[in-house]
Amino acid sequence: PSFGFLFDIDGVLVRGKTPIPAAKTAFQKLVNSQGQFLMPVVFVTNAGDCLRQKKADQLSHILGVPISQDQVMMSHSPLRMFRRYHPKCVLVSGQGPLLDIAQDLGFSQAVTIEMLREKYPLLDAVDHDRAPDVLVSLFSIVLFGEPVRWETNLQLIIDVLLTSGYPGNPYHHENYPHIPVLACNMDLMWVAEAQSPRFGHGTFMVCLENIYKKITGKDLKYEALMGKPSELTYQYADYLIRAQAAERQWKQPIQTLYAVGGSAALSQDTEIDNSWENELASSAATHCRSILVCTGVYNPHTEVPLDTKQSRTEMVFHGHRDFRFDPGLVEPDHVVPDVNAAVDLIFQLENFAP
Repeated sequence: PSFGFLFDIDGVLVRGKTPIPAAKTAFQKLVNSQGQFLMPVVFVTNAGDCLRQKKADQLSHILGVPISQDQVMMSHSPLRMFRRYHPKCVLVSGQGPLLDIAQDLGFSQAVTIEMLREKYPLLDAVDHDRAPDVLVSLFSIVLFGEPVRWETNLQLIIDVLLTSGYPGNPYHHENYPHIPVLACNMDLMWVAEAQSPRFGHGTFMVCLENIYKKITGKDLKYEALMGKPSELTYQYADYLIRAQAAERQWKQPIQTLYAVGGSAALSQDTEIDNSWENELASSAATHCRSILVCTGVYNPHTEVPLDTKQSRTEMVFHGHRDFRFDPGLVEPDHVVPDVNAAVDLIFQLENFAP
């Protein structure tokens, strides 16, 4: 095969925990009689609340084909490349088995918001019913996804930012820029079983950014943003695609990636440390085509704003404030009803007969 698939999950294969009927039909076309994929396939999700193996098991059950954890890319997967942070003491925010996730990614000294609250009970004063070993200083903050208790996480993250990693100390606004913040999954909203989209981690980030600016008068800065549609995420997904092709000993280079349900990659406005890129060989894929399906958040009838200065407040662009926005990138290469139609279209474009 000279092409590979990058499949979105929410709104493409499932809605919440409910499988989309077209998904199982589509995936029967992608495997041989032994259940092996006929081309490299990576599942790219902005979820970050579980380990890759759990997501792979869920997908195997839903789709009826065996899927390995090496085919699953969570929003936090590129953090494996940020090795200089791994031995440091970092604060992690989100849901799920956070310490297990952090350890799987390479972090050896992760501290959760709950651990921080237990060490410094006076900091969490929002819930008056929860008032009552010293932690080392925190080197950075890693935002995996939206937490359950937003007010507690917002309060303690602000504490860490305004004390340069020494929560419990008085605020020092002159400490700017603040300690590094790495964020995964910038989705403002996501699709579940409800009729309307639900708040995502991007909404939590909007709250954090505005609180920080309201207090300090300065912008919250991110060391790196990852998860769709960040360019960093697609570069790492391409690396996983090529690793699959190498493992299967396919000789032909992968020239085209089809992002089913995904949009074009966007670059972060601020300069970040890209030393991790040295670990990835130059991309073998020369094209990445977006094929949007109409079973998720995407609305093919929404107009692209003519004035790009207003784009960040327009419904059509829900992306993060730090992404460079080009109206042309909003337009997909193809729009199809569902994932089964997407597979049929790609086979047609590639003249591929399974």
